[in-house]
Amino acid sequence: MRPEPDTKPNKNMTRFKDKCVLITGGGSGIGRIMGRLALERGARKVVVWDIDERNIAASLAAYAAPERTAGYRADVSDRADVSDRRQVEETFARTTAECGPVEILINCAGIITGNKTFDRQTPEEIERTMAVNATAPMYLTLQALPGMLERNEGHICNIASAAGMISNPRMSVYAASKWAVIGWSDSLRIELQEARSGVHVTTVAPYYIATGMFAGVRSRLVPILDPEKTARRIVRAVEHNRTFRGLPWGFHFIRLVQGLLPDKLFDALVGNAMGIYRTMDHFTGRRTPDHTSNR
Repeated sequence: MRPEPDTKPNKNMTRFKDKCVLITGGGSGIGRIMGRLALERGARKVVVWDIDERNIAASLAAYAAPERTAGYRADVSDRADVSDRRQVEETFARTTAECGPVEILINCAGIITGNKTFDRQTPEEIERTMAVNATAPMYLTLQALPGMLERNEGHICNIASAAGMISNPRMSVYAASKWAVIGWSDSLRIELQEARSGVHVTTVAPYYIATGMFAGVRSRLVPILDPEKTARRIVRAVEHNRTFRGLPWGFHFIRLVQGLLPDKLFDALVGNAMGIYRTMDHFTGRRTPDHTSNR
């Protein structure tokens, strides 16, 4: 794999060159693509955590750089695994022992449960979605952050969702988990900023991405995002230490409109006329044995 041309160091940028990059959900979708982009930028090591060992193997094979890559099974849909604190600690300890300190962490793993209204969600589905999407990134960041603080250098990128900014029917629990990620991630960013730390946080809130996770989703006016372009935009946001990146840009405008319009008018314009509230009507997702869809 040929690295991208080197550029002069810039203290205002996060550089992937010679860094160890850990990506959860790196066995497929934008996680896999971001791993490739990190290698192209000269990362010393790209570490993939994923639920499926076959996906891990596929990512590592696609990277074709065995000396610069590693993979660990981490079941993000099972409370006994990534979303469990002890499991995170053990897997992270093994990762750092075998790959060195994690210098860039990308929390990309996520799940969504079916096309259901809230009254049809089970307590187990609610607990699993919140644990995987919101709690697990916090647990993992607790492991990576002390080393970053000690070195006064590092970057944490948390992949949230546009659903964490704009409410949407038939994905209420998923939306709740992503609102939690945005609130936690940006609060962490402010804490580090006030401490004058060299550790940076980027929060990313993408619209639907054309991966298996959101198979069946239909969008009338706002385009469904291309995985390659989305991954590149996220990596660039990390490189430039962007604090928040909404994708596409138009979602910033929607949030402005939401703040200006009464709820009924906003629902009629954005939810119904633009079709945002109907996007999940035909959702199927990538099915897993526990009936969730993951990246």
